[in-house]
Amino acid sequence: MTRWFNTGGPCLAREHYMIPPERRAREALALLEQGRWFSLVSGRQTGKTTVLQSLARTVTRAGSARAFWVDLESARAEPELASAMRTILDCLADALRHEGAASLAPEAVQVNEWLSTPATALEHYVSAVCAASDRPVVLLLDEADVITGRGMVSFLTQLRALYLARERRPAPHCVVLSGVRAVRDYVVDDMRGHVAWLGTASPFNVTVENVGLAAFTEAEVAELCAQHTAETTQRFEADALARVYALSRGHPWLVNALCDQCTRRDVPDRTVAVTATHVEAAKETLILERRTHIDSLVARLREERVRRVLDPMIAGSSPPDDLLDDDVAYVVGLGLIRLEGGVWQPSNAIYREVIPRALTYMKQTSLPQKTAWCVGADGLLDAPKLMAGWQTFWRKDGHLAAEGFFYKESGPHLMLMAFLQRIVNGGGRVEREYALGKGALDLLLLWRVGEAEQRVAIEVKLRRATETEDEAVAQVEGYLDTLGMREGWLVIFDLRSTTPWSERIFTREHTAAGFTVRVVGC
Repeated sequence: MTRWFNTGGPCLAREHYMIPPERRAREALALLEQGRWFSLVSGRQTGKTTVLQSLARTVTRAGSARAFWVDLESARAEPELASAMRTILDCLADALRHEGAASLAPEAVQVNEWLSTPATALEHYVSAVCAASDRPVVLLLDEADVITGRGMVSFLTQLRALYLARERRPAPHCVVLSGVRAVRDYVVDDMRGHVAWLGTASPFNVTVENVGLAAFTEAEVAELCAQHTAETTQRFEADALARVYALSRGHPWLVNALCDQCTRRDVPDRTVAVTATHVEAAKETLILERRTHIDSLVARLREERVRRVLDPMIAGSSPPDDLLDDDVAYVVGLGLIRLEGGVWQPSNAIYREVIPRALTYMKQTSLPQKTAWCVGADGLLDAPKLMAGWQTFWRKDGHLAAEGFFYKESGPHLMLMAFLQRIVNGGGRVEREYALGKGALDLLLLWRVGEAEQRVAIEVKLRRATETEDEAVAQVEGYLDTLGMREGWLVIFDLRSTTPWSERIFTREHTAAGFTVRVVGC
């Protein structure tokens, strides 16, 4: 049976193309062997469950310990202490049965007695399992961050009690908490007072940072696709492999989703090689169809802690003074941003595009603008006409619509992106570059003209007293130089309420050093 690119649930070697999971979790395996208690934190659908199940098999087969993968997903809707503890113990019992170790589970009568005092039930149960085992016990607790309220407080407190008393009573050799959030984010703000050790040297902060999972390297993307070629003879061209990695930065779900879209839906003929053009089309489909992973990402954008980080990032402004390190760490843990060159930016090209498109979707679909009015007889976008149309729209409706965005600081930028996305839909695309504290939002409109591509470079600024127009123009010239272009646009938003529209709306041209920059006032 031919395997396939997996986009749902854990990977199975008999069904899916796979990169060996152990390769992505070397640090976790080393800590586990040392008996450390730690957290494995990674964004959604990055392969945590696949890795944990693989670690459990590896450890158990080595014979030095018994490792159990425990899925806590069913405890998600159990905020009350008693019901949460009963569900957690049921999850532990299921894990023991699955591994053929049901004999280690305590008797039901004993379990019910412990559950009469749920604040210590987990301690008693786990200690009893460890006492009954002929080898050290390793617990790999998957989806550990789904428990809520008092149930979560007690869950963490009892695990810590086991850790501190492991010299006096049977306790696990190692406990791993796995989820998309760091332990310090497990408990909501109004419950933090009940878990005083959160954020301190807890048993789950044994390393300087939470252990993460390595993304696929570019070579591993090629290795994964080579498995498909070996089984079907369908090749991925070199430019296709490069594009998959460039768009995904090795995020496992994105890699598999792009390849699955290409091979299963877009290029089902195995005699036809997959090209970069196919991959680009697949990316657009994933975004427009809002696949499960993309949909869950969009839901995160509505969280206040996420907004506090992404809003200034899109606006190209400096981080606010009250932005907490924990907020940044939380968004990093979700897999939304990464640090590169000392600058925080979206984790990959797909997220870079999804974030503003998701935030502007309703505005974009309600815009009346069509493409035809700004396309010349030669098929090229008429950039001056496009920008003049944008100014008219901004003055009439856009500035008011921008005020309705949940992302207030980046509202003008998002409105411009919605306008441009609406214009190029179906005939081109908008590439975006933005980062926290970068100082500008760079946009590149790519418009298809036959077999060629027209490029229109745009940089966006908010008018600030600390920066002159000449300085902004110099930045655009640097942007153009990087792109190998000679002409570009600078859009400046003047949001001062005292400035009349007659002064805000203007167009002027700067020419120097072989560059032409047209400045558009809004």
